[in-house]
Amino acid sequence: MKTIMKVAVAATAALMIVATAAQADILENIKKSGKVRIAVAMGSPEYSYVDGDLKATGSDVETARLIAKDLGVKLELIEITNAARVPTVQTGKADLLVSALGITDERKKAIDYSVPYATLSLIVAAPKTVEIKNYADLAGKRIGVTRATTNDMDITQNAPGAQIVRFEDDATLITAAVSGQVDIISSQSAVLGGLNKKRTSNPLELKFTQKETNLGIALPKGEKPLQDWLNNWVKTNFANGTLRAVFKEFHNRDLPDDLTSR
Repeated sequence: MKTIMKVAVAATAALMIVATAAQADILENIKKSGKVRIAVAMGSPEYSYVDGDLKATGSDVETARLIAKDLGVKLELIEITNAARVPTVQTGKADLLVSALGITDERKKAIDYSVPYATLSLIVAAPKTVEIKNYADLAGKRIGVTRATTNDMDITQNAPGAQIVRFEDDATLITAAVSGQVDIISSQSAVLGGLNKKRTSNPLELKFTQKETNLGIALPKGEKPLQDWLNNWVKTNFANGTLRAVFKEFHNRDLPDDLTSR
């Protein structure tokens, strides 16, 4: 029995050593390789999009650039869809993800987060003539959402009677709303602004705000050195005003003062 216990203790200690080494892998590899791979789902107005000069920009893209700069390495921007955000981090196809990803308990089972670095307001919008005041009013109505987003989860949970039409990314959702495929959407306030620039004849208006979501920088589970670095980076750049300025530049609103402690 003593021999078995010694073997078990030794095995546990060995696993702890391996786990500790693995935890340091990503941060060490980033520094050794001189490159950080950051995934971003493009096509989300104000957060991540391609500008008139065909350059990737937005508050998330610029945040990714700042992270690479402060790590002292080059940025490899990996463009993905909204639905691929968690799998991309989970499978190690990217070191980090900065892509308007809401912090939820369900996602925490698959990935880790930094402290909140930004926020996103979830809204339901429809033409002026459509009467919608709450989730119950969505019963029997077709509503467009971006697949695998917090909006998708929220509408699925709180409006079971709605006919949910799912699109792969925000850009596709906008196209569908502009073309009249859907007249009701659950998205974020920035998407509504970008959509109405194209849908001028029958614009959508805010019907109700679902909730404000805290956004975190996502990373693979168990990478504590990298998570600690990110938490310190977010808190420092929030306190010195850098992250606040980046967000306000693109969203024209201020981040809440207590954000990093949420």
